[in-house]
Formats: sequence, C-alpha cells, structure tokens
Amino acid sequence: MSELKVALEEAAGAGIISSSQAERLLPYLADKNIGALPTGQGLSAPRFPDDPNPLEDTEAPRFVRGFHDVLITIGLVVLLIGLWGLANRYAPLLAIVVLAEILVRRQRLALPAVVLTVALVVWVFYMVVSYVSSTPTLSDNFTIGAIVLVAPFPLSLALFYWRYRVPLSLALFLFSLFGLFLAAVFYVAGTVTGSSNVPADYPIQTMMILLVTALGSFALAMRYDLSDPQRVTRRSDVAFWLHLATAPALLYSTILLALRLELASSGIVFTNLTDALFGGYLQAVTVLVAVLVMMLIGLVIDRRAFVTAGLVSLGLATAAILRHNNAGLDKVGFLVLMIVGLVVLVIGIGWTDLRRLIVRRLPAGVQARLPALR
Repeated sequence: MSELKVALEEAAGAGIISSSQAERLLPYLADKNIGALPTGQGLSAPRFPDDPNPLEDTEAPRFVRGFHDVLITIGLVVLLIGLWGLANRYAPLLAIVVLAEILVRRQRLALPAVVLTVALVVWVFYMVVSYVSSTPTLSDNFTIGAIVLVAPFPLSLALFYWRYRVPLSLALFLFSLFGLFLAAVFYVAGTVTGSSNVPADYPIQTMMILLVTALGSFALAMRYDLSDPQRVTRRSDVAFWLHLATAPALLYSTILLALRLELASSGIVFTNLTDALFGGYLQAVTVLVAVLVMMLIGLVIDRRAFVTAGLVSLGLATAAILRHNNAGLDKVGFLVLMIVGLVVLVIGIGWTDLRRLIVRRLPAGVQARLPALR
C-alpha cells in the first residue's frame, strides 16, 4: 500500500495526474490488490533491497552496500593514519592514488571514495598550510596568503574527479572555486585599500562579500538539485554535498551580517556571536528568525542540512531569549536542550507532512520543479 501511495504522490508531483485523482485512485487500486506486498512478512520472507517506505530518505547518497564497505573503510583510515605518522609527507599521496585506483576506479566503492577524497583534501591542506606558515611574506599578509592557500585545491580536486568521478570531489572542486574567488576579491580589495588584512579592517564589507558568495554557492547547488528532482542520478549527490557546505555558510554569513549592522547602528562593538546574542533581545530574535527561515527553505527544497546547520544557533538564541526573560540560570540549559530536541523531533518525524503542507501552497510551476512529495 505504501509503495502505491508513494507512486501516486510522485505522479501527482510530476503533473501526470492531479492530487485529487491520486487520492481517489489509491483506494480503488488497493481494492484491486495492485501494489500490495507479498503475504509472507515473517523472518522467512524474502528481503527486498528497496523495501517500500513512504518516509525513505532520498536526500543522502547511498554510501554503504554492505559491511564489506565498512571493513574496507576502517582498514583504509587506519592505514593512512599510520602511514602519515611513519613515512615522509609524500607517501600518503601515493597511497591515496594507489588505493583510489583499486577501490574507486575498479571496485566503485562509495564510502572509501568519500574517505579518499577527504584524505586528499586533508593532505593538500596540510602541505599548503606548512608552506604558508613557513613563509613570512605569506603568513603576514592575509590577501596574498589566502590565494596561495586556496589555489592548489581546484586543480587537485579537478584531476581527482576527472580520474575517479566521485561526486564529493566535484562538489569540493566547485566549492574551492568559490574560495578562490573570495581570495581574489580580498586580494583586489587589499590592493585598492592598502590593507593587508581586509576582513579585520572592513568587517561589514567582508560579511557582505561572504553572503554574496554563499548565495552563489546556493544557486549552484539548486541548479544541480532542480536538474534531478527525482534524485536518481549523481547530480543529486553533488547537490547534497554542496548543500551540506552551503547551508552553514549561508546561515552564518546572514546572521553575522545582520548582527554587525544592528550592533553598529547601536554603537556597540561586535566581539563574537555569543556576546552579541546575550547583549540584546533584538539580536537573539534576529538569529532565531534567520534559523527558522533556513529551516523553512530546507523543508521546501527537501534538504535537511538547512535544519541541522542552525541547531547550535537555535540553542544559543533560545538561551538568550530565556535569559532576557529572567529565566533561572539553573534551568536555562535544560530548557534549551528540551526545546531544541523537541524542534528536531517535530521536524524529523513530521518532515514529509510538513513539506507537503508547505509545498502544496506554492505555485504549480514551482511544485513541478521541486523534489517530489513522498
């Protein structure tokens, strides 16, 4: 029954039939025993690899095909850590390439592919940071050091994706291009203004640049997302990784810019997010509204990263509001945990229903382009 219901809802979401027709077809087809499950549902019944489940998560890529993948990944991580500590700095890179040829190019193992991609990024980051920190002209000048720090990532990730076609490597390549764009913007700004540390000297302008870049990353992620609304191709995997990085970047660039502008208009010196939240009621409400808007966006586009990215800020904002309302210090921590936990449970359990409630109020053309309702 659930498989039939999901199929009809997907057909309605794709515009093949209307929602009312889907509701009328469900009991009719169920009476005809169309889409029914096999009668044997005990332990001796066959195990279906795609057991119908209306709440099945189609958002995340499938990492594991069996415990074999987990076992290989454990050995992979342990080997690379041991090699890192014993051999010279180029041995891990050689191991990453050799293992990628075996595990990714030949055996197409998803979880080891993710681990090897992350290992490559860590190795490149370590090498570049070591070089920048040992070069005073780079470490003392942010605008030049940032370009040198980011420049190796696009090339290395592009080569890795060209060879192994790992969606994470493509997503990180695209994200590294945004990082290189930011570094170039700060370099030009530093050259024009004569500043060697643009973020420290021009904080509000820096926040605006970060917000624009985060919006660009979000637009790119949505381009991949909307090209595969059924989430059956690797484009959806690339969108998943892009959203995973974009969600916190978009949230915190928005929050920090809003707090900067609010506190600057009040003549208050901005120190950090926690001090700003507990410094004024308006700032706490601003953060809370930003988090809720991000959660709403996540529901519409069916990406839970936009919910999880704001949980820390949600907790801090809730604690600040409670403190401003003279809640007892001994109770604030438990109240915050209870409220955040309740929000997570309500959104997690009711995700499909909440999404259906919101998306069905959008124009039909927008609904047709969004991921199908389940």
